[in-house]
Amino acid sequence: MIAERLIDWQLKHGRHDLPWQRTRDPYRVWLSEVMLQQTQVATVVPYYLRFVARFPDVRALAAAGLDEVLALWSGLGYYTRARNLHRCAAEVVGRHGGAFPGDAALLARLPGIGRSTAAAIAVFAFGRREAILDGNVRRVLCRHAGVSGYPGAAAIEKRLWDFAQAALPARGIEAYTQGLMDLGATVCLRARPACGACPLAGDCVALRDGTTAQLPAPRPRRSVPLRHCAMLVVRRGDEVLLERRPPAGVWGGLWSLPEAALADPGADPAPAAELARRFGLRVTPPRPLPAFDHAFTHFRLRVQPFVCELEAAAGAAQSSAALWLPLGETGQAALPQPVRALLRALPSRPARAGAGAAQERAASRVASARCRTSTCSMRRKRRASSSTQ
Repeated sequence: MIAERLIDWQLKHGRHDLPWQRTRDPYRVWLSEVMLQQTQVATVVPYYLRFVARFPDVRALAAAGLDEVLALWSGLGYYTRARNLHRCAAEVVGRHGGAFPGDAALLARLPGIGRSTAAAIAVFAFGRREAILDGNVRRVLCRHAGVSGYPGAAAIEKRLWDFAQAALPARGIEAYTQGLMDLGATVCLRARPACGACPLAGDCVALRDGTTAQLPAPRPRRSVPLRHCAMLVVRRGDEVLLERRPPAGVWGGLWSLPEAALADPGADPAPAAELARRFGLRVTPPRPLPAFDHAFTHFRLRVQPFVCELEAAAGAAQSSAALWLPLGETGQAALPQPVRALLRALPSRPARAGAGAAQERAASRVASARCRTSTCSMRRKRRASSSTQ
């Protein structure tokens, strides 16, 4: 049995000073568990602290507007989590009187809460004896039991759930569960695991067989398609035109620059005609800026920005789905990170044609560099998603 060794190790060597520990407040436990999905602890901490400072309880979060929630979440990625967070808060207040249910099965019915997250909330907030199976636990169990095959496959996942359930201790469930998380996050790492410091090394099948580098098996490789779009930067003095994205899909619910689809890199998006058709705007001839790439989980997006100035408006562009945002307010707006980077790098005021074009080209290069950094960060996050708490 691994439970006693893990509990003893966690009490001596585990993490005890994370801001969501030492509390049984279901709201704070839930918030941390949702943020930690596919995201490393060090990234989550500042976002968590900002959230609890602004929304100290579930009622405060439920009463907030989605825009404010998305703005605070901006940069943490996987924005479906933020939308589900807001929906879940509203459901807890509206259907459960502001109190999270203590049963894992009931928790799993709430928006954005899967089986493992529900179990973690039940353990840490209510002391329930439940099994978790996040990325860390999958890796620990795969190596300790010598389970081959991709752990996301249904048959392998069922085996791991059976192992996780069978290993539960009769007592000390919180320390045991935290110990599993800590062991995967700090010792049983994907690359270069510190097997000499592992309390389970004595009967670890992967260590015995020399297969720690092969377990758990990686996701089967698949091609990542490249998509193209044009982003239209329409300036009106120190303001820029934004439109709200549809609630589902990429950057769902966030404010972003108007887009025009590109079937291939050489296609002409006719940005001026697109702006006239959709918003009734007449603009100066759009100037292309350097293109940049942004990586998502299932595809890569190549963005070709165009910048122009507003000359006249046949109708009102401002509506529930479009607005003019002062460039000085990009830090507080619910924007995708690459859009924020592009807008922050733009000159604060329209300059003369020659200087303005040079400044805007520089702005797009800055955005491109920041996007490359963000892309690398996202790739690190995905590689480390099984190293998260």
